[in-house]
Amino acid sequence: MKNLLKNKYFVIYFAPFLLGTITVLSFAPFNLTFLNFFSFSSLLFLILILKQGTASKYRNKKSNKYFFHLGCSFGFGFFLFGNYWIAIALTHDEEFKNLIILALIFIPLFLSLFFGIITLLIGPLAKRNITFVLLFSIIFSLVEFLRGNLLTGFPWNLISYTWVWSLESVQILSHIGTYAFSLISITFFCSPFLFFAKKVDIKNVIFLTTIIIIFIGNYFYGSYKINNTEFYFEKDIYLKIISPNFSLSQHKSQSEISQLNKLIRISNPEKSKKTIFIWPEGVFYESYLSDIEKYKDLFKDKFSENHLIVLGINSLQKDNELKDHKYFNSLVVLNNQLEVINLYNKINLVPFGEFLPFEKFFSKLGLKKITRGYNSFSSGSDRKLINLTDNFNNKSVLPLICYEIIYSGKIKNKNQLPDVAINISEDAWFGDSIGPHQHFSKAIYRAVEEGIFIARSANKGFSAFISPSGQIEKSLNTRETGNIEVHFPQFFEKTNFSQHGNKIYFLIIFMYIFLFLILRKIETNV
Repeated sequence: MKNLLKNKYFVIYFAPFLLGTITVLSFAPFNLTFLNFFSFSSLLFLILILKQGTASKYRNKKSNKYFFHLGCSFGFGFFLFGNYWIAIALTHDEEFKNLIILALIFIPLFLSLFFGIITLLIGPLAKRNITFVLLFSIIFSLVEFLRGNLLTGFPWNLISYTWVWSLESVQILSHIGTYAFSLISITFFCSPFLFFAKKVDIKNVIFLTTIIIIFIGNYFYGSYKINNTEFYFEKDIYLKIISPNFSLSQHKSQSEISQLNKLIRISNPEKSKKTIFIWPEGVFYESYLSDIEKYKDLFKDKFSENHLIVLGINSLQKDNELKDHKYFNSLVVLNNQLEVINLYNKINLVPFGEFLPFEKFFSKLGLKKITRGYNSFSSGSDRKLINLTDNFNNKSVLPLICYEIIYSGKIKNKNQLPDVAINISEDAWFGDSIGPHQHFSKAIYRAVEEGIFIARSANKGFSAFISPSGQIEKSLNTRETGNIEVHFPQFFEKTNFSQHGNKIYFLIIFMYIFLFLILRKIETNV
């Protein structure tokens, strides 16, 4: 091992790349959280080695750029194996197959720059002490927050998602949110680094013991919260979540009417039963919203005035005077006459998937967005609650399309009090990869953070009814065809996070900085 630690390429490139890869196994569907104690502590150890210059072959060439390279290597392994499923979306269209390698390599390379920034900032200050662990946690967390919010933001696989298997542990999200829980988790995972020395420092023992007590206490708090929470439902109103299990190839090989008939069979509507049917995103592959009137007789025959259908469809807004057409990815609520009760246009669009950045330039190169059509989707203006009809007691619904569910603190404002959030998605783009598993874990976290029920309908993904405690009341996995029927929930309660959002995260950041300054002063005076 000593010889390896003297090898430049092992310390800066191979070892951190391997650690980043290992870290992926801590997320769904693997959930091997304990690996983070090894990967993050070892990452700090490599940074310390680089700072001390113990690798003799590059002792005299030591430079800050090596810290940046080390972080990028960790990030490249993390994002290459954690986000490879993005490239699978390109396999469904011959036009994009030449871009698969580019997507597989360059997206992780770009995202790895965020980790490179972390180690560039922290590397020159590396020491085997508590203040270094705290500083690393602060910088890592802040850069992760930037990754989740800059430009369109991509807050995927934040470190706290590694706890999704332990609902007791994640109840704290209702108070502090995902970013703050990630900050505390990073500190916990880095703590073994303090014991990589031959001599054990009593301060480090006290520090680790304190963190362990916090996490044990949090676990028991979560257990108490889950076991002592009651929810209420409308006895005469039902939600029915539909999972059709269509492959993307079926959109091309089967007619739209054939798929609609299958969806209706799976929905199994009972005309006397007040029911809101939730179909996934993309069920109308050939038609825009303005075109579906041709199916009016079919819906009128199969559904009744006691039914509403929620589904995803593309919509078109025309301005003939300006000769301007806008395309939207929409969630629409329809009655059995196919009349539009309410419409929501997606706000958070997927770059390259739903819109082409720098479209005028890239379109000249023959590129287009991955989803149907050549024109980019336009972003909706805002996300308002959908109020259902009097027949459904004016119940309120929060609409979320596909990966809009991943944005912690951004899915609703504090004054919105929905009875249920409806999340529709088309996960067939990502095949049998880890993508749908990771996507589903984000829905669980949003339910706990905001204290809301989530009804999720995902084609080729996980369809489920999730309680405000994150419990999966009923579900269908990625390969199952069927429906989930539940009573319509009543609004549960406001959470601290739903009221204050990520302001709580920054408050905890300031507490970390305060603790860092105090401990640093103590260490300086010793």
